[in-house]
Amino acid sequence: AGHKLAEHENPGAATLLVLSGRVEIATATAKAALATGDYTIIPPERHDLTALEDSAVLLTVVGRAG
Repeated sequence: AGHKLAEHENPGAATLLVLSGRVEIATATAKAALATGDYTIIPPERHDLTALEDSAVLLTVVGRAG
């Protein structure tokens, strides 16, 4: 709880599945709170992730060619 992944670029097409706990993903224009079982597409812009409580997440990324 309380840990944060600082604002960063999107590394490619990505999704996030909350395995346990609660997290918040935020961009410059929006915030979304996610709980156990929630699944979302990571926005294609700078964003950060904050653990609102002890949490485990699964991040899946399809990297950009290059």
